[in-house]
Order: sequence, then structure tokens, then C-alpha cells
Amino acid sequence: MKCFTQSDLSSLDGLYRINLINGLSGFKSANLIGTISEDGNENVAIFSSVIHLGSDPPILGFIHRPITAEGNTYENIKQTGFYTINHLSKELMEDGHHTSAKYERDVSEFDMTSLKSEYLEDFRAPFVAQAPIKIAMKYLEEYPIAFNGTILMVGEITAVYMEDALLGVDGFVDLSKGNVVAVNGPDGYALTKLENRYPFQYPKQIAKK
Repeated sequence: MKCFTQSDLSSLDGLYRINLINGLSGFKSANLIGTISEDGNENVAIFSSVIHLGSDPPILGFIHRPITAEGNTYENIKQTGFYTINHLSKELMEDGHHTSAKYERDVSEFDMTSLKSEYLEDFRAPFVAQAPIKIAMKYLEEYPIAFNGTILMVGEITAVYMEDALLGVDGFVDLSKGNVVAVNGPDGYALTKLENRYPFQYPKQIAKK
């Protein structure tokens, strides 16, 4: 079994270290976050850090990298207070991954890919039209992580749009029916298959001696 000590990790080549460390947390969600600036410039970018923070009220978070001059997603969210989270399907993988490229602020990734923006129910931020699940988000708060400069962005779900086939009678969302992919490391994409569901678990009775 291969072992990397903390000293080993710090001495690795940059790209090798990124690939290694990024894969250690396991499969991650693949989501396209759509935003628009105050002056109407659309932006869509892929994120692999969206996490569930609570169901009542419904809250999601995502980790934003340290802010740079190209931080369009962050700037747009702070300007408008709204954004969308769109699940990446197998059919959108290549174009979805391309949104990680760094374009100038006035260049929309929607224009540089086959991804199409759409606006639903007068929500201010653009959704990805082809996405099997589209979530409207309202910015709530953020938590800077001082150790590495990243930011936990927290938002509230205000609306959900989903293909009918994905929704079960008990509210379960079967992502595999939408060909939703997961991210392995920084740039590997995997198509998942639902194997089983298990009921809510209760403690087992401990046999008395």
C-alpha cells in the first residue's frame, strides 16, 4: 500500500498533488452555477463542492476558491444576491468541464459552449436549459476559511425544477435516471448507478447478559 506523509505531500509536483489530494474526498457532485452581473453579463462555471447544509429551511453551500480577478461567480452573487445550481448530465460533460476555463468578464461561457441559458418564473439568474435538475438559490451568508483563502458560500433554495422521471413517490431523487455524473478528482467524470436504498436505521437491541 502506498503511503504519503505530510512531508511527502508538500514536496510533490503541483499538478500531481492537485490530482492526488482532489481525489481523496471521493466522488463529488458536478454542478454548473449560473450567475449574471448587474450589467447583464451571464456566467456559468462548474463546481464540485456543492453540499447539503439543511432541509428545513432548505440550504445548500459550496466552496469558492480564493478570490481573483476572474472571480465572476462570486462577484455576480454578491452584486445580485441570486444564482442557480444545475446538475451536470453525461450529455453536458465536455461543455460543462470547459466552463472551468478562465474567460474575461465580458465573455459568457454560454456563448463559448453549447450550454443554453434560460430564465424561469422571473428568477434573476440564468439556469442551464439542458440540465435535468435546476435549483434557484438566494445568497444568505459566507464564511471565509483563513487557512487557504477559500470561502464557504451559503444559500437558500427558493425553487426546484426537475425532470419528472427523477422524482420518486416518497420524494427521493434518483440522479441515475437523469444521467447525472459525479466528479472523480479535478477532471474525471463518472456515470453512477443506484444500487440500493435502505430504510431509516434504529439502534439494535443489545442482548442482556
